[in-house]
Amino acid sequence: MLYQRILTALILIPLVVAGVLWLPTWQFALVLAVVVVAGGWEWSQLAGLNSGGARATLLGALTVWLGLLWMQMSGPLVPGYLLLVTVFWFASGIWLWRVQSIPSAQGPSLRQAFVGLLVLGAAWSALVALHRLPGSGPALVLFSLVLVWVADTAAFFAGRRWGRSKLAPLVSPGKTWAGVWGAVAGAMACGLVLAVWHSAEGLAIAASVLLCVATALVSIVGDLYESYLKRQRGLKDSGHLLPGHGGILDRIDSLIAAAPIFATGLLWLERVG
Repeated sequence: MLYQRILTALILIPLVVAGVLWLPTWQFALVLAVVVVAGGWEWSQLAGLNSGGARATLLGALTVWLGLLWMQMSGPLVPGYLLLVTVFWFASGIWLWRVQSIPSAQGPSLRQAFVGLLVLGAAWSALVALHRLPGSGPALVLFSLVLVWVADTAAFFAGRRWGRSKLAPLVSPGKTWAGVWGAVAGAMACGLVLAVWHSAEGLAIAASVLLCVATALVSIVGDLYESYLKRQRGLKDSGHLLPGHGGILDRIDSLIAAAPIFATGLLWLERVG
């Protein structure tokens, strides 16, 4: 299993970096759409859509939604949409922290199917919106990926070393408050790098750090939310597409939640200079 995880990572990481940095935005959007639609197929299982027709309907709706978002990328729809989904993730974090039981889910859940449509579309549009920024857009997309990875890695090691108090034991027994503080520390370091990169001064430095910390915290919520859905359905992994890593959603659940808030905050910071 460890060999498979390492081999898969060694193959995927160079491909992801090359795609983000070298593909023009329309090609990046297309490749990312394929990944998101694959994630939508796995989400349909988490939503209890077990029939081929129901799952195909969700994928068709997701594909159409991505197309509409692409056509509205320069309009007011996308910023408002990303802000709405960001609020959803913060609210979900409060709810997951207070979960007292996880009832087993039977049958299809149209609510979860709709949530999947919204959050997957938001993650896609957030990354595309960043990528199309003049000059540093692709580098900012790569930075967002690194930010999530740093926060996740820092959380793992901090939780392993100092973890005692559980964050949400029913949802994800391995996550601890020490891991959360580790993620915050890693995000603060990334925030300082972002501030230096943009030659920020004064309050802009604090804003960069705060944005990265908020992004890291929301990334944890994305992980917890998928864990909750899997526990409802009695699943260990969202899929088996990536050897040693489970499914697509198992690798991008944190990014799905983190991308909208990072893009929203960064676009706002860019606008105010």
